[in-house]
Amino acid sequence: MKVFVTGGTGAIGGHAVPALVEAGHEVTALARTSGKAAALRAQGAKPVIVSLFDRDALGEVFAGHDAVVNLASALPSMSRFLSAKAWERNKKIRAEGSAAVAGAALEAGVGRLIQESVCMIYPDRGGEWIGEDVPAEHYPLALGNLAAEASANRFTDAGGAGIVLRFGWFYGPGAAHSEQLLGQARRGIGAALGRLDGYVSSIHLADAASAVVAALGVPAGTYNVVDDEPLTKRDFTAALAAAAGKRQWIRGPGRAAALLGDRLTSLTRSVRVSNAAFREASGWAPHYPSAREGWLATAEALGAR
Repeated sequence: MKVFVTGGTGAIGGHAVPALVEAGHEVTALARTSGKAAALRAQGAKPVIVSLFDRDALGEVFAGHDAVVNLASALPSMSRFLSAKAWERNKKIRAEGSAAVAGAALEAGVGRLIQESVCMIYPDRGGEWIGEDVPAEHYPLALGNLAAEASANRFTDAGGAGIVLRFGWFYGPGAAHSEQLLGQARRGIGAALGRLDGYVSSIHLADAASAVVAALGVPAGTYNVVDDEPLTKRDFTAALAAAAGKRQWIRGPGRAAALLGDRLTSLTRSVRVSNAAFREASGWAPHYPSAREGWLATAEALGAR
C-alpha cells in the first residue's frame, strides 16, 4: 500500500515508519525540518515538508495514497507535565491538526485513516477489565484526543474507513520519558502515581508500531492497543526497578498524586484495558506481553547506546 504518515519522527512514528517500510509498504512522511527529512530518508521513507494545519497542501500530498496514518502529537516533557500551557500545542495538534488531516484525506480520495489516541481517556474502573464499549471520560486533558477520534469517526461517516488506535502508556527506546524513568530507577526512585493496586495499561513502542502496520487491514472502528497483561502500579514500578537493576529506596508519590486533580488524572487512574478486540480483528499480538519483559528490553537497548 501507499501510506502517508504524519508524526513519523515522533516516539511511535520513529518505530512505525521503518516497520511499515519493512512490511513492504511505500511510505511518505511529513517532515518539519531538513534534519527530520534526512532521518526519514535513512529509514526508507520519502519525506515531504508541509504544515499539518494546511488542509489544501495536505490534500495535494495525500493524493494517490491508500492510507494516512496520523501519529502527530506534541506531548510535554515530564518536567512540564503539570503545566496546562505545555499541553496547548498537543491539544491544537490533536484537534485542529487531526481535523485538517481527516478532511484532506477525504478530499484526496484516501480510503483509510488511522488515528492515534490513548486508553487513558477511560474512566477509573479499579480492577475491572475495560473494553472499547466503556465510554471515555471527558476531562480537560482528554479533550484533544476525543477531538481527534471525532475526526476519524467523521471520516468513516463520510464513506472512508477510520480506525482509532487507543494506545496504552507507551515506553521504549525513542520515548524521552523512558530514559528519565530508568534514570530515576537507577537511583533507587520508583515513580508510582495513584493507588499501588491500580492498573497501568502500557505498550512498548515496537509493539505500537507493529499494531499500526496491522491496522491497515482491520475494519473501521476503535481499538485498544495495549500489552496482554496490564500491571498494577506496584508491579509496574517493580518491573522498572528490575530492569534498572536497583532496589527501590523511594517510591511515590502514590495516592498523594491524586491531589493534583486533572493535571495528573490520566496517570493516577486505574485502567485495566483489554486488547482482545484488536487481536481478533487483526491477528496482532505484542512481542512483549507485559512491561516486565518490555522494560528489560528497553534497559538493554538504551544501555547499548
